[in-house]
Amino acid sequence: MFLALASLLLVACQAEKDPATLVPEIEEVGATCLPADIAPIKAPFAMPQLQAPKFPAREINLKDLNLDASQLVTKQIQQAIDEMSAKGGGKVIVPQGIWKSGRIHLKSNVNLHLEEGAEIHFSGDIKDYLPAVFTRCEGVEVYSMGACIYAYQQENIALTGKGKIVGPERDCEILRSEKKGGVIENLIDANSPVESRLFDNQQGQGVFLPTFVSPTDCKNVLIEGITLERTPMWNVVPVYCDGVIIRGITVRSVGIPRGDGIDIESTRNVLIEYCTLSCGDDCFTMKAGRAEDGLRVNKPTENVVVRYCLAEQGHGGITCGSETAGVIRNLYLHDCVFNGTGSGIRFKTRRNRGGGGENITYERVRMILRGDAFNWDMLGSKMYVGELAVRFPALEMTPLTPFYRNIVARDIYVESCKYFVKAKGIPESPLSGVRIENVRVDHSQRLMSLYDVDDIVLKQVEVHSPDTVVEINNGKKVKFIKTKINHEEGKKTHYELKDAQLEL
Repeated sequence: MFLALASLLLVACQAEKDPATLVPEIEEVGATCLPADIAPIKAPFAMPQLQAPKFPAREINLKDLNLDASQLVTKQIQQAIDEMSAKGGGKVIVPQGIWKSGRIHLKSNVNLHLEEGAEIHFSGDIKDYLPAVFTRCEGVEVYSMGACIYAYQQENIALTGKGKIVGPERDCEILRSEKKGGVIENLIDANSPVESRLFDNQQGQGVFLPTFVSPTDCKNVLIEGITLERTPMWNVVPVYCDGVIIRGITVRSVGIPRGDGIDIESTRNVLIEYCTLSCGDDCFTMKAGRAEDGLRVNKPTENVVVRYCLAEQGHGGITCGSETAGVIRNLYLHDCVFNGTGSGIRFKTRRNRGGGGENITYERVRMILRGDAFNWDMLGSKMYVGELAVRFPALEMTPLTPFYRNIVARDIYVESCKYFVKAKGIPESPLSGVRIENVRVDHSQRLMSLYDVDDIVLKQVEVHSPDTVVEINNGKKVKFIKTKINHEEGKKTHYELKDAQLEL
């Protein structure tokens, strides 16, 4: 009996700790802090203890091949990779220097290793990415440019080292030839055979931009230590993979449209640790396919752990969506810092995207933000989805109606933000089952705006804000437990409720 009471008191005391004392400092996270070994993985769901792939001791060092740095060395790099894979595997070393290349295909049991001072600068010419390969562009399957470093149906592969990969110049043939005309689901007939979706610009049909690094339908993948700059679109994008470790990488893509840092797409069993991302779009992102094509494929992103990472510039620190068709589930982010990002914890989807997200946990996060601490946008804008972005009238539920549910955030310290919580659910599919616990917000320009939500609990939250308005519209079972909102002297919180249930 005594031990049981003592345990309860211990839990209570732990819950009351100031979040600012629980979260990491900026200098304790990110690529500069990468340890040599991978620590055991802990998660609130069944998660395998991922191990980095091992490779035979044999090596090929490209410096022994007398490469001409003034010419493309794609052929020599690819021959070395193919030869090493055929022999059973090993390491292909890219030496110090600046090397020009077209698309590189990683092969099973090969570690492509970039020495410190080695840089691979990728071509911007379409011919250097032909023939077109199977890929997924923004959640839709196509045949196009693929990725600068690409792998398909390979096992035990790695991209490592202290070197750098650099994307093509922004004024290049590939970017000028990008297929345009609206969102991708309006460009591709969802009922067309995937093999017919060929975009290589050989008949003037344009291309879908290559991502930077994209293992596709691969197993046991390691990406470690490298720096990525000037991506054509999205940086590290595992698609349909199982068993991925991404650690100690640095991404610099500020100013690049769709310059996401890491996009986990319909991939399972993933560890991301000690990465530093500064991006032109979202930093750490979970995706699972888009609309009808994503429902057809029906592959989730699941069992993902993100830890000890630093997000700097970017639209969102950690983002789910907006491609959600296959469902994003079992995501655990802990001990991270978002320093200067737009939103901190961000969720996106749309009425026609399908799927959703569930069983998602965030713990011990420090946030210094330009935008919102917590943001859910399930409707989107008329610019992209037309009348589907209009709240009312509520629509009938269909297989394309998305959801977000069962989300926990605890031990969060927000130094500054725009909104503390801004949520736009969908009338026919409200945001549901959210717990925000033990949170301290030192300065929030605005407080809360909740639309179309159900079962939202804030517990042991303290917010400092000049704003006095908490807005709840169509909110069921909203509870504020031990929650304190501090204003300037003499001001009180004003609750604007419409079709809402709030328990204080």
